[in-house]
Amino acid sequence: MAKKTRPQLSKKDYEARIPALREQLVQLQVALKEAPFKVLLIVAGLEGTGRGDLINSLSSWLDPRGVETFSYHEPTDEERARPFMWRFWRQLPDMGRIGIYAGSWYTETLRAEARSRKALAHRDHELERIRHFEKLLVDNDTLVIKIWIHMDKAAHRARLKALSSDRRTAWKVSEEDWRHHRIYDRLDRTAAHIRAKTNQPGATWHVVEGEDERARNLAVADLLLASFDRHRGHLAALARKRKPARPPAPARSLRPAGRKRLQSLQLLHELSAKAYEEKRDKWLGRLNQAVRAAHDAGRAITFVFEGWDAAGKGGAIRRLTSAIDARNFRVIPVAKPTAEEKNFHYLWRFWRQVPRDGLVAIFDRSWYGRVLVERLEGFCRPDEWRRAFGELNDFEKELTDHGQIVIKFWMHISAEEQLRRFKSREETAYKQHKINDEDWRNRAKWDGYEIAVGDMIALTHTPSAPWHLIPADNKRFARLEILKTACKSIEKALGKKPAKKPAKKK
Repeated sequence: MAKKTRPQLSKKDYEARIPALREQLVQLQVALKEAPFKVLLIVAGLEGTGRGDLINSLSSWLDPRGVETFSYHEPTDEERARPFMWRFWRQLPDMGRIGIYAGSWYTETLRAEARSRKALAHRDHELERIRHFEKLLVDNDTLVIKIWIHMDKAAHRARLKALSSDRRTAWKVSEEDWRHHRIYDRLDRTAAHIRAKTNQPGATWHVVEGEDERARNLAVADLLLASFDRHRGHLAALARKRKPARPPAPARSLRPAGRKRLQSLQLLHELSAKAYEEKRDKWLGRLNQAVRAAHDAGRAITFVFEGWDAAGKGGAIRRLTSAIDARNFRVIPVAKPTAEEKNFHYLWRFWRQVPRDGLVAIFDRSWYGRVLVERLEGFCRPDEWRRAFGELNDFEKELTDHGQIVIKFWMHISAEEQLRRFKSREETAYKQHKINDEDWRNRAKWDGYEIAVGDMIALTHTPSAPWHLIPADNKRFARLEILKTACKSIEKALGKKPAKKPAKKK
């Protein structure tokens, strides 16, 4: 039986709609400039279904100053040297702008499937990672619109043949397009599986028929307009329900076990200067070997240093870096986010700093500010910092799944020792730059911070990225513990066993 063709939208009817549609889209962009969110329009589909033509049409209707198009091809060596999502993490539209994705995290998943059939479990693991990423964006109020351009097999072949036979468009058809057509049935099943696994509230799939290009363009434009209006209304309703800003309530523990673990830590450790120097040199040498072994194995290392003010993070980092080739590490001090960084998800500024394979990144404070200072000072809403525990675990799992070695330190001191160090800083000229009014304000909230730290430890201590609690009242002991822990963690990750000590002669 011959296939029934759908009626095509006439050119006259199509062109009659465009002027009003363009005006509506530009007005959307004007409104978006004042809105506290951004728009991600993801255009996906099999190769050769007209995604490029659709994006070109949309771009010609929109004001180019408020839109950015992202296109992805085969990963570069730089991109392969980092987690799969890294190149997508670092390319997101600014607040009040539209990002159109000509290729996306879905494109690479389909390309990999086209090259060789993947095990279902492996593919589903990738899709779960994508789900988490999109949920993270949606929870941050981003409008995510996912379009799947669909063509049945006959229409797909007809389009490829028509483009190939026209000298003006023949260049658009590649051998890869024809290869995708030859395995159309398999890829179509995979596509349906992808959509089913990644369909979720706030990031649902919209399947748009692509055989009629004019109808396709209008359908996507209408969908963009309708989605924008719904999202803006949804956020306005949420804003009305949210309570007005006020000082944060006293911290209440989510997981008391974390605070108990912190309070039970033995802080008093004696270590003479002579004993420290002897052991330090031994562990520095061993750490140097471990870091070089990780470099040779193409394994990146990410160190996270958190701790109380005046706990000694700076000194510990200096000792750690003395064992590493200066060409292979970066120390990343984390301060308040800049105006640019505030326009993106709070993890964006850390996504961009992920080290490439074989190198070392050392974060002096980190993404955990979300559940510490931002929680205690009211810089984010309770629903945001509560949600962050899972987001941080997902982020670190992305790193460790790629093969990175993540080593997290919390440097713990007593309130009495902190007071002694604060006073020493005030009384010593060359240390006075290390103390300010904010340090004293934070100290006044000791109990609240201790609760927040306990929750952080309990809720983000994972097998692949555990917390190491370092007693730091004695600086020498703390520095030595960090060297030993760093060394043993790297050796364990590399599957290396320390050399046995030679047996003593009788």
